[in-house]
Amino acid sequence: MTDLLRSVLGFIVVLGVLVTVHELGHYLVARWRGVTVEVFSLGFGPTLVSRTDRHGTVWKVSAIPLGGYVRMRGWAEFGAEPDGAADPGSFGAKPLAARAAVVAAGPAANFLLAIVLFSAIFATAGVPTVLPVVSKVLAGSPAQAAGLAKGDRIVSMNGAPISTFDQLSAMVAAHPGGRIALSYERGGQTRSLDLSLGSVTEGGRQIGRLGIEGADVRMRLLSPPRALLRGVAVTWQASVTTLHGLWQLVDHHKGLSQLGGPVRIAQISGQAVAHGLTDLLSFMALLSVNLGLINLVPIPVLDGGHLLFYAAEAAAGRALPRRVQEIALQFGAALLVCLIVFVTWHDIAHLVG
Repeated sequence: MTDLLRSVLGFIVVLGVLVTVHELGHYLVARWRGVTVEVFSLGFGPTLVSRTDRHGTVWKVSAIPLGGYVRMRGWAEFGAEPDGAADPGSFGAKPLAARAAVVAAGPAANFLLAIVLFSAIFATAGVPTVLPVVSKVLAGSPAQAAGLAKGDRIVSMNGAPISTFDQLSAMVAAHPGGRIALSYERGGQTRSLDLSLGSVTEGGRQIGRLGIEGADVRMRLLSPPRALLRGVAVTWQASVTTLHGLWQLVDHHKGLSQLGGPVRIAQISGQAVAHGLTDLLSFMALLSVNLGLINLVPIPVLDGGHLLFYAAEAAAGRALPRRVQEIALQFGAALLVCLIVFVTWHDIAHLVG
């Protein structure tokens, strides 16, 4: 029961934050472009608490805490062609670029949230760094022949200081079959040796081989600027990895066993909560990247589908006919429902299995 409660609460918090940030992106850009925002709701269903601000927007907390939504004037007529001058505060009356910016702001907010979360983690908890300490010497390797042993800490290679195992690996890889000078510490004393590296073929090219492994991991704090750069890089890499996984799923039907929906998200949310704040924030950042990318998929109803409509409008010089948009939106809604049912069934089958 404790695990179930933790999973439910974790799911509510994670999904609530991600969806609220997504809708906040729509809201802020809509206000910037002069669109009248009628409602900003935290949650769905019956209203628990509400107030109206000076712009006429109703801010409310609703009974079902599973995300939120923004309702803009004219948004309900999204399938219709813009009427232009009827209401300057209407979403449909705005220029194409403004409407596209409002729609794209939701996914953009999710990517920005991921960058902020990753950066905060790297600046406060640090990044896992493998130290250049030998944890294992492989049999028959150049390292064994040179006398390196478990516990030796590599200090420099060819005079260049070494601070991480990744740095050492990169330098070794760049010298296939070459002769190098290593300095290392053993028992508080610094020693030196010259040795010849081996070489192996990896990815179609020759790289150097020393024959040691490292497993001494430490958390290293990054300065705010470096944490931000690392946050951007990790968000980008997570996006690339997710897109690659989606392509493998669509084109090669690989990765179905890793496909997850609400039940899987709730399960992992509970595990992340149990492991601590850093794991929870990391999971939220990765899920935020996924939410941003999924919303950009060009399926009508999703943000990507609306952007597809705008691309067609830009190419044709006028909006698609109302009937075409309505049919596309109905198809998109049906497809989305089918996907939700499928991933939920898949989650339950995985959980039971």
